[in-house]
Order: sequence, then structure tokens, then C-alpha cells
Amino acid sequence: MKIVFMGTPLAAVPSLQNLLRSQHEVVAVWTQPDRPAGRGNKLTAPAVKEFAVENKLNVFQPLKIKNQEALELFASHKADVAIVVAYGRILPPSFLEAFPKGAINVHFSLLPKYRGAAPVNWAIVNGETKTGVTTMRMDAGLDTGDILLQTETLINTEENAIDLMARLSFEGANLLIETLESLETITPRGQYEADASYAPMLFKEEGHIDWSSKAETIVNHIRGFQPFPTSYSFFQDKKITIFSACVYQLSVSSDRLTDDFLIENGTILEAKGDDLIVTCGENTALRLLEIQVEGRKRMKARDFLNGVQIQIGEKLG
Repeated sequence: MKIVFMGTPLAAVPSLQNLLRSQHEVVAVWTQPDRPAGRGNKLTAPAVKEFAVENKLNVFQPLKIKNQEALELFASHKADVAIVVAYGRILPPSFLEAFPKGAINVHFSLLPKYRGAAPVNWAIVNGETKTGVTTMRMDAGLDTGDILLQTETLINTEENAIDLMARLSFEGANLLIETLESLETITPRGQYEADASYAPMLFKEEGHIDWSSKAETIVNHIRGFQPFPTSYSFFQDKKITIFSACVYQLSVSSDRLTDDFLIENGTILEAKGDDLIVTCGENTALRLLEIQVEGRKRMKARDFLNGVQIQIGEKLG
């Protein structure tokens, strides 16, 4: 089949790579425009563009797609099907109908759960123990099209969203090829609306840690909110970003549980060696493992403690 591939981030690259290894022909690659990135706001190409250029594919980066000019360009490729993997824009119906076999999407969740922009992040934030990848025929709704194939996987309790996304990107790439090879024999099935849930776009403010939450909940946020918006708090008038943490089991018999300073959540309970322990809601506690103070590099808790004066009872907020 002749294919127009539409994708933008690194997670879409394995699918494009698998298509190039298959018997199918990628006639065009559509991706988002280059954007400023990094401290210097240097104009940076999407990962899909970089890969496509390296492989001498035809790349298109329209600023807008909801116009006649973009539709005519899209239709001019005369492909059999469009393959969409994290393109980053909702396609208008005219795009979905441009090719004989429509458009097929690789979505990183077990639809109808976690429709939307950030399914991997929200699955971890919400404490899910399993997730997966779905291929579907796209329609005008938000990830509401008929399901073609699905594959399921467990979420490792130590995986963050970056790790899980990397793993799912390869599983999705394999599922895509399986879908294309069986496309004529697969019976699409509609999604059960009663099971639908949503994974909306993430915003910076959501990363601010609520220390009144249980430690397990905060750990899930730390894992799920990577690489953006990350989980952060403030200490000694500086922003502190937490990249890794685990639940710390408090001893019920410990005298420290009766100390006045433990009344407030976010209080530092211990700060020595490798142990940077912070109290959380419902009599739970968190052990911070890897952190970054604004203006400094990421470091282990031990390295942080070696370079700062901390008093037991100080608070993160």
C-alpha cells in the first residue's frame, strides 16, 4: 500500500521505521513545524522529521491543515491510507476521507480508556496497573473510531511515563504492521462508551505537589508527569523538582509521629545519608531519591544533602 505517515515526537519514529522495513511505500511524511526548544529557544525539528530526512523521505510541515490548500496537498499524494501516530492535531473529516482506506491511528492506551492527548501520563498518574496500544479507524470524534487490534501490557511500578512511552512505541509499531497485514480480514468493533475515560493535555500547574495527598498518589504523579510538567515543590525559597521517589514506611511506634512538626504535611522528617524523608497525607511519608534544585543539575538525595543545611521540621510547599 501507499502510505502517508503523520507523526511528530520520538514515540512515532518506531512506527515509521517499521513501515520502511515493510513491503509498503511511504510516499510522504507529515509532521509538526519546527519549534523553539531548550534554554536558547533554538529552532528544533521534530524527531519524526529528523528520521524522515535521514531516510530521504518527502517531508511536509504545514502550519495549518484546516484549509483547502492543505487538503489539496494531502490528497495529491494519492495514497491508499494515512497512518497517524501522535501527530498532534485533530484531522478534519476531509483528511479522513481523502484516501480509499481512510486513516488508521496508533493510540497508546486500551481504548476506550484514556482518549486524548496524554494517555500514558494519566494512566500512571491514576495508578493503573496495565495499559496497552490500540489501532483504530479514525473518525471525526476524539479517539472514538472503531477498534482494529489491541495489545495489552503491565505497567512496571518503577516505570515513569518516559520509560513506558518508549516501550509502548515499539509495541505500537509492531501492532501497526500486524494491522496492515490483516486489514482486509479484521472486523472493526465499536467502542463501548460506558467505559470511556479521558487523558487531557497536561499543564504546568498540575505538577505542583499537594503534600496532603497520600505518598503513593504523589509517587504516581512524579512518575506520570514526566517529561512534562514534572512534579515540583518549593524549599528554602527555591523550586525543587522531584524526578524519583518511593513510599517510606513509617513505624507506628515511632516517637517521631507524635512530634508537633509532623502535624503539617510536607515536613522533613529525616535528612541524612541517603534518606530525605517527607511527610504526606493520611500518615504516610515519601523518600525522595532524585531531585533538582532550580539552577543546579539533577542529583541523588545524598548529593543534595551534602550541599545544603536542612533542619528537621522544615517544610516543602
